[in-house]
Amino acid sequence: MKHLLLLTLCSFLFSIGGYAQKDRKYIREGNKEFEKEKYENSEISYRKALGDSKSPFKANFNIGDALYKQDKFEDAARQFENLSEKGSDKESKSKTYHNLGNSLLQANKLEESIESYKNALRNNPNDLETKYNLAYAMDKLKEQQQQQQQNKDQNKDKNKDKDKNKDQENKDQNNKGKKNQQDQNKNNDQNQQDKQKQQPQPNQISKEDAMRILQALQNEEKDIQEKVKKAKAQKARVKTKVNW
Repeated sequence: MKHLLLLTLCSFLFSIGGYAQKDRKYIREGNKEFEKEKYENSEISYRKALGDSKSPFKANFNIGDALYKQDKFEDAARQFENLSEKGSDKESKSKTYHNLGNSLLQANKLEESIESYKNALRNNPNDLETKYNLAYAMDKLKEQQQQQQQNKDQNKDKNKDKDKNKDQENKDQNNKGKKNQQDQNKNNDQNQQDKQKQQPQPNQISKEDAMRILQALQNEEKDIQEKVKKAKAQKARVKTKVNW
């Protein structure tokens, strides 16, 4: 993240005054491990200091710092949140809310971190680091919201294009269906016409039948002509007879 140099932790690491001798020992060990960046070891030492401590606030605060340095931001946030109302003075509360804001910011809980920084400033209005971190968190939230809106608009455009393509596909499919139906109807009409051509019509006869009928008529006409000739010949013979 840019500009994170000012996201520093407020610390009570060296505030060990008033502790029992045993508590001081564990706090001192924890501080040494913390300085060596051995944050897991420092956390263990701070937790040991809690055992018989009469003032657990500062040990718990240091545990939160150690968790933060181990990138356990949500665990650190819970630690500081539990301490946020337990500080005995405004300075303690301001530091707790400041570190809570840092932990929430690193956990990408921007709105919650903004509220924590505001609480820190309510207890210490002159804390410049908290003011900077608040401004930074507000800028990050604005960027995030803009990005979300941009993604929403892009998804909306994609959905519109998808719906448009779907409508076009449906239209093309319908046109294809209509064309297929037209082609099918055309094929059916052609098949019907071909079938009608092949079948003899009710008032029509085949060529062979026509030839047979014609031949029969010719034969019948020939017979008639022969009968007429015979009748004429018979009549002629009758006329030549003499009536004596």
